[in-house]
Formats: sequence, structure tokens, C-alpha cells
Amino acid sequence: MSKDVLEIEIKGVFSVVQGYAIFVGTEAKVFIIYVDQSVGSAINMFLTKTAKERPLTHDLITHIFSGFGISADRVVINDLKGNTYYARLFLRSENELGKKLVEIDSRPSDALALAVQQGCKIYCNRAVFDQVDDMSEVLDKIKDQSEGES
Repeated sequence: MSKDVLEIEIKGVFSVVQGYAIFVGTEAKVFIIYVDQSVGSAINMFLTKTAKERPLTHDLITHIFSGFGISADRVVINDLKGNTYYARLFLRSENELGKKLVEIDSRPSDALALAVQQGCKIYCNRAVFDQVDDMSEVLDKIKDQSEGES
């Protein structure tokens, strides 16, 4: 993996007025990606391994991938323009035709949902990571409030 990216992980998922706040980062720094209600809920369900009555859109995508010998290889949060994050989803295909790695444009929310569901690694472009504000204290406060309510 290139030195231009660093591995990150989902540190927290919290419902907010406009959808969900997905806290991602490293031990050193955390930032927030806001996602819509449906994808945030899916990410939370995948993280908590919550059973679903019917397949969600990301379940359908995974079933289609499986039928064609495709899996999510990795996700890279690769750009930030204004308040909008951009991501690349890397798919690995292994079938009777051979092996192939395909890179496609993706909303970060969908890419993160597939990454959590399929257990693939998440990376962030170092330039993006260096540009974002550290939200570690915000995450700690939310976690402290959540624990106080329990």
C-alpha cells in the first residue's frame, strides 16, 4: 500500500438530525463523515451484526458480487472538496476468467457500508487526513454522554 494513504477505522456511529455521523480515523486523529439515514443505519447494523428481516441494498450488492466472484478489497477516502468527501472502492474479482482488481468511484457512505459488511480495510489519502479537523474530543464527549445514559 502506498505511503500516500493510511489505514483508518470506524470509531463511532451516531444518529444526528441530518442522518448519521460516522467517526473515522486513527488513534491519533478522528474526523466525521456525515451520511444519510438509510446508509448510516445500514453501517450501524453491519457493525453491531443486527439481524434484518429483509436484505438491504448493500446486502443485495454483496449477493450480486458473490455471484460473480467479486469482493470488496479496500476503500480509500481519496478527496475532500468543500464539505464533500470522495471515495474509491477497490473490487477484487476471482473467477474462471482470472483475477482482476477494479477501482470505481463511490460515495464514502456506500463504500464504508460495504467495507464494514465485507470486512475489508479502509484507508484515507494522507493529504485529506492532514486537512481535516481532529474530532477526537467530540467523539470522547459523545461516548461519555452515552455511557452516562446507560
